[in-house]
Amino acid sequence: MRFQNRTQAGRLLAAQLASFAHQPNLRILALPRGGVPVAFEIAQTLHAPLDVWVVRKIGAPDIPEFALGAIAPGGIGRPAIELIDEASVLHTGTTPDQLRFILDRERAELERREQAYRCNRPPIDIAGRAVILVDDGLATGATMRAAIAALRLRNPARIVVAVPVAAPSVCQRLSQEADQVVCLFTPAWLESVGQWYEDFSQTTDAEVCELLRRAALSAAPHAP
Repeated sequence: MRFQNRTQAGRLLAAQLASFAHQPNLRILALPRGGVPVAFEIAQTLHAPLDVWVVRKIGAPDIPEFALGAIAPGGIGRPAIELIDEASVLHTGTTPDQLRFILDRERAELERREQAYRCNRPPIDIAGRAVILVDDGLATGATMRAAIAALRLRNPARIVVAVPVAAPSVCQRLSQEADQVVCLFTPAWLESVGQWYEDFSQTTDAEVCELLRRAALSAAPHAP
């Protein structure tokens, strides 16, 4: 199975989430950038507000794909949420100075993306809400796991992870951390997410902003 693009993947995924439609306490959160086009289709189909959940993975100095933790927004007037796995820090031999440098860099990028994507719109309220957390696919699941952990600190009532494609082992592990995992396709061999899309061109910041703008306009009359 290969998806034509993220839009088609989102529509197919939305069909599997139809039981969530028209629930007033439902919120859709997308991991930017690639998760936004997928989540936009889900939000439109389910008639739910859409926002981004900007999580930055803290990669090891010499092995960036190895996650030491993650940093997520703390909300208006609050510091960023930093989740650091001390065992991973020790395992990789990351020094305090190296970790401090990486955190400073990722804080700056987190702030840049928050400002660029939200365009002065306040984050949607997720405390006590059911949240569907969306990405365009998961190879290792490290960023999604960090996203779930950070999101728990905002006290949502329920977290549902929804992705078009993911490795079976990743789905299994995430099912222990999220309340529910919905994945359309779990190939036995998943080297990269892009191999399962005919068009996996990079989603731009401008596209993210436009989709969020359109979602905000369509959700405004229905916002509780």
